[in-house]
Amino acid sequence: EVQLQAYGGGLVQAGGSLRLSCAASGFTFDDYAIGWFRQAPGKEREGVSCISSSDGRTYYGDSVKGRFTISSDNAKKTVYLQMNSLKPEDTAVYYCAARARRIIASYMGVANPYDYWGQGTLVTVSS
Repeated sequence: EVQLQAYGGGLVQAGGSLRLSCAASGFTFDDYAIGWFRQAPGKEREGVSCISSSDGRTYYGDSVKGRFTISSDNAKKTVYLQMNSLKPEDTAVYYCAARARRIIASYMGVANPYDYWGQGTLVTVSS
């Protein structure tokens, strides 16, 4: 059974940093992608970032480019999202998701192509 566990959220002041982790278990896929999405109250789910396991291709949403960095430790099947220069508008529940096969660029920031979802972790950025 594939499971994804996201953790690392919390309360931080604007301008601060947090690192989220997504630990995957039950994975037997050779080529997969892990994505981060977020959803703020009253807003649609937004693609934040994604990384491909096979070639390290990455994706960042426009609102986080230059501030967030995604990385992975394939041996540990853990993906990290380093979030710097946080803004109040980054406040949301952050989810990690996995696609159990190769992902094309146009799918990376879109929720539907992902097969598995973890529980969310809340990030609150105070002004």
